[in-house]
Amino acid sequence: MQDVLAELVAVWRTGATAGVGTVVRTFRSAPRQPGSAMVVAPDGTVSGSVSGGCVEGAVYQSAMEVVETGLPRLERYGVSDDDAFAVGLTCGGILDIFIEPVSSQTFPHLEAVVEAIDAHRPVAVATVIAHTDPAWLGRRLAIGPDTADGSLGSARADDAVIDDARGLLAAGRSEVLTYGPDGQRRGQGMEVFVASHAPRPRMLVFGAIDFAAAVAQQGSFLGYRVTVCDARPLFATNARFPTADEVVVDWPHRYLAAQVAARTIDTRTVICVLTHDAKFDIPLLEVALRLDVGYVGAMGSRRTHDDRVARLREAGLTDAELSRLSSPIGLDLGARTPQETAVSIAAEIIARRWSGGGRPLSEIDGRIHHDDKDSHQ
Repeated sequence: MQDVLAELVAVWRTGATAGVGTVVRTFRSAPRQPGSAMVVAPDGTVSGSVSGGCVEGAVYQSAMEVVETGLPRLERYGVSDDDAFAVGLTCGGILDIFIEPVSSQTFPHLEAVVEAIDAHRPVAVATVIAHTDPAWLGRRLAIGPDTADGSLGSARADDAVIDDARGLLAAGRSEVLTYGPDGQRRGQGMEVFVASHAPRPRMLVFGAIDFAAAVAQQGSFLGYRVTVCDARPLFATNARFPTADEVVVDWPHRYLAAQVAARTIDTRTVICVLTHDAKFDIPLLEVALRLDVGYVGAMGSRRTHDDRVARLREAGLTDAELSRLSSPIGLDLGARTPQETAVSIAAEIIARRWSGGGRPLSEIDGRIHHDDKDSHQ
């Protein structure tokens, strides 16, 4: 949803109504994940995607219809039994898509949600996508860690969904929750899709070298909020790292420790140590390898790696802590240039996140997509 918010809020601010299709549930090899969305503006222009092209035409037609009728609906798309290239998914997956009209009347809190996302504040949107009473469809709550705006239809339902949505928000997960018609914990009759909009995960790149510029560009492309940090002001400049969200002049270990104290580091954080200079690397890795983060990689030759590990052992790091280090950094792609090396680093980060093996898909049997162990969205 975040990739179409700008287009959606632009329609919202004019007082017009957009048709929005949101993936709320997937089965098997579905091409897009829950939360992916497509917006149809009043002039017929389309933003976003729900299936990579398989069912966009059908969703477009449904979006135009719900704008006309004002009645949201939940639709399921899968492979057509008669013709795999008819309205359906040629990949063999199944998508549940909630299609609704969105305007300042149906979603009065949209602008506040956008402001929270832009300010990197966590916010979840809970929407009723199925109910025994059609009048409940499309009702929603905007939920922060300490706030909640809107209502689903009853205080009981609101209280139950707010509690559960905050748990999903803390974990960065988006999924469908099932309740009784009035929010009963045990029962059927109401389904609520909770879309969690956690702040973008962070990528911290230490070492203002040419490889760092390429890594920062890859990180930005993958959706990370990228920080480049180096103690040398001559090299750590915005001009050298135009794709980074921020460039910081500080000793790497001191900056990382300050970020830990400020609680801006979480399990999704990626740390790339590119300085390959012991006076920077060792104090930095002493901090980094003791954190519960998504990835820690360090650049350097195998000789540099062996020396680095020996120094870290002397500093008191355990085997378990050292096992978190990816060094030499990146997958074996035969990379030579900074740009190629950055791709190999990005590939290792992706493989680590999704438990991929890094082998060619042509050599592997079974499913292409790995299970979403972290449910990031």
